[in-house]
Amino acid sequence: MHFSAPAKGKLRAARVTGCYAEFMEWQPLEDWKPVSRPVAIIALAFYGLFLLYAALTPSHFLFLDFANLAIHEAGHPLFGMLSGGAESGFGYTLTILGGTLMELIVPFACGVYFFFKREATGVGFCSFWFFENFPYIGTYMADARTLALPLVGSGDHDWEILFTQWNLMLRDQQIGHTFVAVGWVGMAASVGWFAWRAFRGGE
Repeated sequence: MHFSAPAKGKLRAARVTGCYAEFMEWQPLEDWKPVSRPVAIIALAFYGLFLLYAALTPSHFLFLDFANLAIHEAGHPLFGMLSGGAESGFGYTLTILGGTLMELIVPFACGVYFFFKREATGVGFCSFWFFENFPYIGTYMADARTLALPLVGSGDHDWEILFTQWNLMLRDQQIGHTFVAVGWVGMAASVGWFAWRAFRGGE
């Protein structure tokens, strides 16, 4: 069978449209993978001990924050490159803010990955890790005026610079304490969700 040029064009367009529609059609997610009872108990014991350790550490700098600190420091040059290495304006602000953004982007991205893999243990940990960043970020924010915390890298205080730019310096304590509270609520919610998910669908 032979087609004229216009007919061939229409057929090709129909095929492309059909493939595109098939690609764009929403595919329902699979059920969550079950979490074995021993894994759930071990994970919950870890979270419980970690929360106790965090509650007994006034500085809010925990052993997991050594990894977060490395990610934070990597965020500054990365966002600096994305902003073109600007030394003023929005590009400079993005460079300074990039450390904190990177701390949050990495666990969030990992959590998204495990969400689509339907692995509750991974999602629970990444959510817990995401919110675990908040208490020390809040402590760092609240230090913007006192400048008492030891710093690494360039020695510049990210939140002193940012709050000065945003005219929020007088609210550093309020904003910092809010971040600490959000972190605690988020960690508790993450543990609660994981426990519900694990024992609801556990083996």
